[in-house]
Amino acid sequence: MKHLLIIYHTQTGNTEQLARAAYEQALQEEGTETRLHKAFDAKLDDLLWCDGIIICTPENFGYMSGAIKDFFDRTFYPAEPYHLNRPYSLLISAGNDGTGAVRECDRILSGYPMKKVLEPYIAHGEINQEHLEKAGEMGLTMACGLAFGIY
Repeated sequence: MKHLLIIYHTQTGNTEQLARAAYEQALQEEGTETRLHKAFDAKLDDLLWCDGIIICTPENFGYMSGAIKDFFDRTFYPAEPYHLNRPYSLLISAGNDGTGAVRECDRILSGYPMKKVLEPYIAHGEINQEHLEKAGEMGLTMACGLAFGIY
């Protein structure tokens, strides 16, 4: 059994909708156990448990949310001895272009080290059905990729 961790932060509810869509679809893959955590609740033990991770963040001032940064701050150095090298992907809820949040998440995640296995999905504006479908597709793709040993 493989383990997928989905971590998110939200203020308006947009990012939570994306995270929950990814989570619900990931649950369809029987070979993967999936957990959904708010960023402030996630810990190093969650990273050690998982075989792959999806980070879901709003774009705040062209950057990731403070809660996601807090998660990285709390886990980065304690994770260092484990050489995690986990596959990851990003879901971004953006009012602008979202590229700043992607760039900075990628930069930090490469230091764990983790490896990006899917292109980030950036949902622009209010969340709609297409955004939810794309987020769900990412969740299912990650879960299946882990279960079948692709990642």
